[in-house]
Amino acid sequence: MSLSREILATYRGPGKGVGRRLARGPREARALMLVMAACALFFIAQMPALSRQAHLEETELNPLLGGALLAWLVLAPLLFYLIAFLSHLVAKLFGGKGSAYGARLALFWALLAATPLVLLNGLVAGLMGPGLQLTLVGLVWFAVFLWFWLSGLAAAQKAETA
Repeated sequence: MSLSREILATYRGPGKGVGRRLARGPREARALMLVMAACALFFIAQMPALSRQAHLEETELNPLLGGALLAWLVLAPLLFYLIAFLSHLVAKLFGGKGSAYGARLALFWALLAATPLVLLNGLVAGLMGPGLQLTLVGLVWFAVFLWFWLSGLAAAQKAETA
């Protein structure tokens, strides 16, 4: 199944998407690809808002883009690895039987699958700026992300691993 079809299928059943990816076996390269693709799309989603900010403040756009690029493609993946590890530990405390790889995959897939809403959020931030619309789109994105992540984490923790 193509990546875009997998993302659409995740909106119908988020736990199943992680289950299909786990069935392919643990490959850290796949997990890294997912988090890097998600972070790249998060960076792209910030471009309209950064362009708006540069225009309104009459500053250069390039330093803003450079800072966002560094944050999203270098720092954010490291932070997401840490969050995935912590979520694995919490799942173990509650009786989870899955692996740390499964926890990483659940988080990274949730980030990537929710990127259509992140891109919408970026457009709203760039075109409309701060306000009720941006808050509502941000809340919808966060709720969908949590739904995907927790469903995927539950599916990943049901599988026994060595």
